[in-house]
Amino acid sequence: MGFIIFLFYSNLLMGEFTRSNSAQGKSLLFAVRDVFTAANFAIAVISSLIGHLIFEHFRKKI
Repeated sequence: MGFIIFLFYSNLLMGEFTRSNSAQGKSLLFAVRDVFTAANFAIAVISSLIGHLIFEHFRKKI
C-alpha cells in the first residue's frame, strides 16, 4: 500500500509542479504545500487499499 501511495503522490507532485511552475513561476515548496492535503491523503489511502485488495484477490486465485 505504501508503494501505491508513493506513486500517487509523486504523480500529483510532478503534475502540480509542472503546472504551477510554468504558469506562475512558483517554487517546489508551493507545489508540495498544494499537494499534501487531507483530501489527497484520503484519496491515496482509499485507492491504495482498493488496489491492495484487488491484487491480493487475484494473487490468491492464481
